[in-house]
Amino acid sequence: MEKTEMIDKLNDLIQLDVDAVEAYQQVIKHISYADIEKRMCGFQEDHRAHITNLTAIVQQMGGRPVKPTPDLKGVLIEGFTALMSLTGAKQALEAMKSNEKLTNRKYQEAVAQAFPEEVMEVLRTNLSQEQRHLSYIEEILSTPRRVL
Repeated sequence: MEKTEMIDKLNDLIQLDVDAVEAYQQVIKHISYADIEKRMCGFQEDHRAHITNLTAIVQQMGGRPVKPTPDLKGVLIEGFTALMSLTGAKQALEAMKSNEKLTNRKYQEAVAQAFPEEVMEVLRTNLSQEQRHLSYIEEILSTPRRVL
């Protein structure tokens, strides 16, 4: 894979994480359970860390990282998540489940590419965190517990 193609793919992941930060912000506003809210805040911080580590890699490769602002897709994701959140915490988590499935898929596609090993380490770590996010959200949604 050429360097410009690698930079483009990494920038796509940065944008995806920027959009995820915004979506989590919408969900956090509507979660009334402190334990779940704390986890959502932690997941949001993971996405912020992904933005930071991927931005550094793009810069080290001599590329220009995307500006950390939501794009049209991000605005749509944020809007969808906000709308779902208005109907309750369960729907907010369902929206985040969809968002995390997308993020997981994009990171899985990235680790299947021919990036240098030092980049692969970061991508694998980020993917592992994304898998943890999705697993937790699915667990919360499937666990009979308090009314969400």
